[in-house]
Amino acid sequence: MTARLLYVMDPMCSWCWGFAPVAEALIAQARDAGVPTHFVVGGLRTGGSALDASTRRYILEHWQAVNEATGQPFLVEGAMPDGFIYDTEHACRALVAARGLDAQCVGPLLKLIQQAFYQRGEDVTAVPKLVELAEQAGLERHAFSDAFISTETRTATAADFTWVQDLGIAGFPTLLAERNGQLALLTNGYQPLSELAPLLGRWLEHLKDQERTAHA
Repeated sequence: MTARLLYVMDPMCSWCWGFAPVAEALIAQARDAGVPTHFVVGGLRTGGSALDASTRRYILEHWQAVNEATGQPFLVEGAMPDGFIYDTEHACRALVAARGLDAQCVGPLLKLIQQAFYQRGEDVTAVPKLVELAEQAGLERHAFSDAFISTETRTATAADFTWVQDLGIAGFPTLLAERNGQLALLTNGYQPLSELAPLLGRWLEHLKDQERTAHA
C-alpha cells in the first residue's frame, strides 16, 4: 500500500503563505505516521507583463486580507516596485529542481522563498536570488543551478501545471491525501489547523486500519 500527501501550492501565492504554519503542522502529523508529502507546483501566474498601479493595489489589498485572516506577516511598503513582473514560474521551477535533487529540501526552500518575498520584499523571480535561497535550504549551488536550467526540470514544472489544471484545481493551497492512486480532498483553500488536523487524523487512522486488515 502506498500513501502520501500531495501539497498543491505556489510559492508566490499569498494564501499559501498564510497557510504555511498549518501546512507545516499537517506535514509533520503525516510524517509522524509514516506518510510522506509530495509538493506539486501550481503555476499561479506565468508570463505576463509588469504590474500596473491598479493591479499592484489590488494584490496588496489581497495581502492585507490574508494577513487579517491568518496572522501571517507581510511587508507591504516597497513590495513589488515599478517594473516588477509577477511571474511565478521561476519560483515554482526552483521547487521542482529541489525536488529532483533532494526531496527533503523542498519544504525548507518553499519557506525561504515565501519569507524572502512576503516578509522582506525580495525579488524571488530573479535566478541569483533563487540560487542563494536554494543554498540556504541545503542544496549545492552548482547542482541546483544546473538542475534549474535543465530541460528536464522545465518539462517537469510544466507537467505539474498541466496536472493541476487537468484535475480542475482552481485555487491554492490544496491538500490531497493519496492512497494507492486514489485521491481524497482535505482542503481547497485556507482552513485553520483546528479544522484540518482532525480530518487528517481520521484519514491516517483509516489508513492504519486498512494496513492492519491487509496483514491480518
